[in-house]
Amino acid sequence: MKFNPPLQQGKLIKRYRRFLTDIETTTGETMTIHCPNTGSMLNCLLPESDLWYEASQYPHRKTKGTWVIATTPFVRLANVNTHLANRLIEEALENGTINLGLPYNKLQREVKYGNENSRIDIRLTHLTPDSESFTYIEVKSVTLGFKDSDIAAFPDAVTTRGTKHLRELTELAKNGTNAVLIYCVNLEGITGVRPADEIDAEYGKALRVAAKNGVKILAFATSITPNEIKITHEIPVLL
Repeated sequence: MKFNPPLQQGKLIKRYRRFLTDIETTTGETMTIHCPNTGSMLNCLLPESDLWYEASQYPHRKTKGTWVIATTPFVRLANVNTHLANRLIEEALENGTINLGLPYNKLQREVKYGNENSRIDIRLTHLTPDSESFTYIEVKSVTLGFKDSDIAAFPDAVTTRGTKHLRELTELAKNGTNAVLIYCVNLEGITGVRPADEIDAEYGKALRVAAKNGVKILAFATSITPNEIKITHEIPVLL
């Protein structure tokens, strides 16, 4: 995923009201930009740290841009725009960086499924002369890192929604449907992902139940620069 034009640099002043972030631009101007991450953003809110944002092309927009890259206290860049995670996974599926072992004919977004009024991030359709089958893919963006560790964790706050998605995927797998959870690791220098049991023990339990019942749990590292973010390679999920 290339940024054209490249992202612009600034410094973080503060994030507030969940969706707003005040920054200082390279010219010393104070500017309010949109924060597209509704999570806790634990370890991604270091005051006066460097950040990069996408400038708005619309002069009448209330905020002048969208925050994309943060600098964590451990000097790692993090893609904090959670909306980009699905696009990164789609791009990697299309270019072959992610290969789930079964060619697909169609990719759909936000398809309703399950018994709890859920929508799957990505549904792949596989067609053969004799049958039609599907792969359901839930995507989670990972930005939580720790000092002196190259293992990231998910979630960064209690997520009843994430646990619900795991239950839905588990039911699909039990019924013989391809069910996949992909962690898009939007944090540089990470070699593995684990459940953050210390933050949300119920999510960790549901993740392990899902894995035992046939849900495929995968994680992929990213390369992050102001010019481009892309999926690079698979890394292990440590259950």
